[in-house]
Amino acid sequence: MAEGGPALLNENTKSLASPPTQQSSEEKALEAIKHASKYVKLNIGGFLYYTTLDTLTKQDNMLRAMFSGRLDVKADVDGWVLIDRDGRHFGTMLNYLRDGSVPLPETKKETQELLAEAKYYLIDGLTRQLEAHLQDLEENIPLCRVPVITSLEEEHKILSKSNKPVIKLLYNRGNNKYSYTNTSDDNLLKNIELFDKLSVKFSSRVRFVKDICGTGRGEICYWMFYGSGKKVAEVCCESIVYATERKQTKIEFPEARILEETLNIMLYEMRCEEEEKAKAARLRGIGSRTPEAILSEDEM
Repeated sequence: MAEGGPALLNENTKSLASPPTQQSSEEKALEAIKHASKYVKLNIGGFLYYTTLDTLTKQDNMLRAMFSGRLDVKADVDGWVLIDRDGRHFGTMLNYLRDGSVPLPETKKETQELLAEAKYYLIDGLTRQLEAHLQDLEENIPLCRVPVITSLEEEHKILSKSNKPVIKLLYNRGNNKYSYTNTSDDNLLKNIELFDKLSVKFSSRVRFVKDICGTGRGEICYWMFYGSGKKVAEVCCESIVYATERKQTKIEFPEARILEETLNIMLYEMRCEEEEKAKAARLRGIGSRTPEAILSEDEM
């Protein structure tokens, strides 16, 4: 009995002092991250990012804790670090870590989404900026931004990037070759005033644009309505009339027709929303596929 006891104790002590040397696939992946290069591959909810360890560990936050060994990270066998969060705004946070500042979102919804991610990753500086910005958005009256274009190139750029229907008012009193009728100036101002009222009321649903030059054909007052990047209607507010054997330019104010076309163009808002939903669905589809499949598609 006495002789067998120490031998058993020594055997158990030896087994405890010699842990198994075989590593799991996840441990191998983590070792590859640490000893390979300074670049890190991140899979954030299906969105793929490349960045450096220097960027991830530049500030004291959760990312530094994850990539300095203080917190566990999950990675697949190919070295993609997996973080189960919404990855749409992660690129913005990376830019903040790189540069110390980023342009803040214009909408309340996007600001709230980015703030939630900044809080999760404990990025204090960005969190404070977003909280102050969100308070400004809640307290201040939303701004109505109406771009003023001077060329067809600017018009094409706005139409191609807009995810809303577009209403454009073209006005240029100097394009007139003749004298104006007595009521023309007043009607021109009424068109401009109506445009300003509509832009304030519907700016969240329609993109409003002012054109002060025209296409070179001498337009003075035109309303144009665009849906899905194409012109679908127009309202001409000018005409040539004869008075005492001479021509005059007459500016009209067809308010009812303008309001009718404004309501009609809002039907294209639903089409734009459907296109955005289809785009989001494609992104969700990307997120459900493996990183290797996404990369192979990009290379094709």
